[in-house]
Amino acid sequence: MLDFLSVRALLTSDERAVWDVTRDFVTNEVLPHVGGWWDEDGAPRDLLRTFGRQGLLGPTLPEAYGGSESTQNAYGAAMYELERADSGLRSLASVQGSLVMGPIYRFGSEDLRRRFLPGLASGELVGCFGLTEEGGSDPGAMRTRAVRDGDAYVLNGSKVWITNAPHADVAVVWAHVAGEGKVGGFVVETDTAGFRAPKIDGKLSLRTSVTGEIVLEDVRVPASHRLEGARGLGAPLSCLTDARFGIAWGALGALETVFETAREFASGRVTFGSPIASRQLVQEKLARMLADHAKGLLLAWRIGVLKEAGQHTHAQVSLAKRDNVRAALNAARSAREVLGASGITTAYPVMRHLLNLETVDTYEGTHDIHTLVLGREITGISAFG
Repeated sequence: MLDFLSVRALLTSDERAVWDVTRDFVTNEVLPHVGGWWDEDGAPRDLLRTFGRQGLLGPTLPEAYGGSESTQNAYGAAMYELERADSGLRSLASVQGSLVMGPIYRFGSEDLRRRFLPGLASGELVGCFGLTEEGGSDPGAMRTRAVRDGDAYVLNGSKVWITNAPHADVAVVWAHVAGEGKVGGFVVETDTAGFRAPKIDGKLSLRTSVTGEIVLEDVRVPASHRLEGARGLGAPLSCLTDARFGIAWGALGALETVFETAREFASGRVTFGSPIASRQLVQEKLARMLADHAKGLLLAWRIGVLKEAGQHTHAQVSLAKRDNVRAALNAARSAREVLGASGITTAYPVMRHLLNLETVDTYEGTHDIHTLVLGREITGISAFG
């Protein structure tokens, strides 16, 4: 395990136990298969049930709803291990937990919690989070609308780049509510008339998770399925803050994999009579990867401590997501350089992680958007249009 500054010593014994159990699970049951899932353009549906049995879906939630009441850093360590295997697998778990189970628990009625959370926690139900539209980084410009009609809301609109959508049983959909001037959230069962979720094909990234669109054509949702505690755009954005925390941890798992792959390859690859690990330029690459991982792990741990105490800010999470993902992406690029031509083959995991991280650097707030969030925090001046 890569931990140059002994950050694990800062965790509780329970948090370390979660990390160790998840690492064993990933090593023994995920890593032997992940390359094949990538080639097949998707992990098997049953994998989510396996994640449920491992307690990887919504683990911070109360036991009454299927969670294990884990700490924030225990959750982060689990996401680290899933992304050590593949970013798409971490996406499966973090979307299900942070973006679907999270808003149902925080904003939904007790009936909605009891009805959906246990099934989502076990992986018997698949969930998706319908926020993003063609406007991408500008969710306030969403066109999806919800109109009250008696004891139901009628939803019309579309969403794009939605993880899990083609396989989902339930979708948390965000829409402007007519007559309120605010964004509201709705729990939509995907077998409802007028709901479609076509798959997006041709992806060269995050191939182990399935991505699709959501199309809503006069979809009638019972009024009881509205997330009554979610009034305004701040609600879905707070869910993204939770998910970004998991990404900040997870990206470091990918960084560990590409670092260890590059180090092992450099030690065994001989040119001009000596291993390339003896070259100064190669050592510089490895040292930079190690330093970025060490700093990123400290950053993720500290955000977790603040989050556990309810003292974190969205700007702090932006910093962690922005810096840790870009560090992992740069490490994957450097690792590919160390591996040379071998780096582009599926015999090594580097190119798979590199392609994945290009997407992770973009989704749930691009690197540039998080830069502007931090800029606003620093100056008090918004650079958004």
